[in-house]
Amino acid sequence: MFLCARAQIRQMQTQGGGAIVNVSSGAGVKGFKGQAAYAAKHGVIGFTRSAALDHAAEGIRLNAVCPGIIDTEMIRRFGESRPGGREGLIADEPVGRLGKVEEIASAVLWLCSDDAAFTTGTALVVDGGQTV
Repeated sequence: MFLCARAQIRQMQTQGGGAIVNVSSGAGVKGFKGQAAYAAKHGVIGFTRSAALDHAAEGIRLNAVCPGIIDTEMIRRFGESRPGGREGLIADEPVGRLGKVEEIASAVLWLCSDDAAFTTGTALVVDGGQTV
């Protein structure tokens, strides 16, 4: 990721600015028991925040989106192997359902848009309230 961001930043310096959205996770803002290996998502947020400060004056915005449990093939497989299955995953969600990929895409599009022009260095959590 960091090498990719370096290339993106170089291009954005040439063109006079831009927006980068890194993907972290709800697990990047809160620890979860049994998920220590997944804690690298904390590093994505730290990188995003530091690089945002490094490049803000150049008109380059860096943010991260932090999805919660989204209804994807990976989560469907995980739900099959988990006690309580898919219903157990849904029961853990404060909003009573899994997230939709379109909801994450909308958050990314907003972070890339001019409507988010004053937003940099943030970790936008889109998780149905799971990390609250």
